[in-house]
Amino acid sequence: MLADLRVYATVGEAREQLRGIPFPGTFIVDRQRRVTSRFLEDYYWERNTVSNVLLRVGAGGTPVQASQVSTAHLDLSAYPSDTAVSLGTRFTLALEIVPKRGMHVYAPGAKNYRVIALNIAPQPHVRTMPLRYPPSEVYNFAPLNERVPVFQKPFTLLMDVIPEATAEARKAFAGTKELVISGTLEYQACDDKLCYNPVSLPLSWTVALQALVPGAPQPAPAK
Repeated sequence: MLADLRVYATVGEAREQLRGIPFPGTFIVDRQRRVTSRFLEDYYWERNTVSNVLLRVGAGGTPVQASQVSTAHLDLSAYPSDTAVSLGTRFTLALEIVPKRGMHVYAPGAKNYRVIALNIAPQPHVRTMPLRYPPSEVYNFAPLNERVPVFQKPFTLLMDVIPEATAEARKAFAGTKELVISGTLEYQACDDKLCYNPVSLPLSWTVALQALVPGAPQPAPAK
């Protein structure tokens, strides 16, 4: 269907010749030439960045300056994988979290507590992917004979963001120089004696927005 080609395969004119066009992908191999990770694109003009891929495989550090936040329960570093993106770039929001001594926060699967989560404020032509959690550990609270999944050691949360490259998105973002993503980190922390009130912590990330669209035909250089 030409309608599907317009959505998935081209930022230009949808033509029958584009049917069956291969989509880009990235494969990571180890020293024995074994594939250890692969990242396949759902849309022709949406591409992962190198920093995004490194974060997703656990090989990234802090590539850009991070915002530092400290609460009574945890220390937090928040940063994007890239300082500049274009429409169609899939980049990552990273949260490096260090619970304070004796504290834990609740992981997915915990019941009757607020599980730590990142809620991003929606905005047109910007998609967010599900938050990715690392493995949790089980906390045994003996007085209540309760076993719940928690994070009590340093951990990292990752969420991918894609500013879309559709014709509508390109029109809406025309002339825009930066992209601001805002949201809140929701969590509840406890120690061995007390459970504290749930917290809603405002956060934001700002990246420069470039005009280049991955996979799109580029204008010829001026003569």
